[in-house]
Amino acid sequence: MANPEGAPFPAEQRLEQRLGPVLRRRDQVQAGTTDQRLLDSDGDGSEWVHTDPWRVMRIQSEFVEGFGALAELPSAISVFGSARTPPGAPEYEAGVRIGRALVDAGFAVITGGGPGAMEAANRGAREGNGISVGLGIELPFEQGLNPHVDIGVNFRYFFVRKTMFVKYAQGFVVLPGGLGTLDELFEALTLVQTRKVTRFPIVLFGTAYWGGLVNWLRDTVVGQGKASEGDLLLFHVTDDVDEAVALVTKEVGR
Repeated sequence: MANPEGAPFPAEQRLEQRLGPVLRRRDQVQAGTTDQRLLDSDGDGSEWVHTDPWRVMRIQSEFVEGFGALAELPSAISVFGSARTPPGAPEYEAGVRIGRALVDAGFAVITGGGPGAMEAANRGAREGNGISVGLGIELPFEQGLNPHVDIGVNFRYFFVRKTMFVKYAQGFVVLPGGLGTLDELFEALTLVQTRKVTRFPIVLFGTAYWGGLVNWLRDTVVGQGKASEGDLLLFHVTDDVDEAVALVTKEVGR
């Protein structure tokens, strides 16, 4: 359950919590998240000797479950965007059209499985009779997988989930979004820039939204020598659904 304003509910007010494959409700809801317990450090620093080796097994199991669930996917595109995009908004409708157009082009659609723009892309994929995938994450404020997901996997650890977004997709379409969307965008750009992945198109949808970021990258980051001019060619910006899909199709050899 999520606060409509996007802020976490106190643990005692939450009705449902997903911890990887485990569901907890009512008085069984736990405070904090698995990532938080992994990254927080307290005490004398020796606790890891007794706990972290077991965390490695849990992390390994998340990779195994994710690989097993997604290994037989056809070519796919990951679509990112804000969980706060309301149904009926222009960005939501664009997400629906993008999801359907990607399916029509022969792709499965992968999102973070949540509401907003993610739900829109999953909805478009489902309505187009394609494969709609949602990769959820354990959060202090529960979102849950949206009802348009056909294959859903819930993760405890962000870094495992992020691996799945890249490993099983041939490209990204990025709708307007917040910090999580920016995180995925810049990780993808870094992977392409450093040639950790190849033939990986990245399309930013919404010139008005992304224009300020693109200007900052060009005028400040590149302008001050922190990146090269060629790095601006690692992504495309468009307002046209057909162009977004065409760019993905062209770069993956479809």
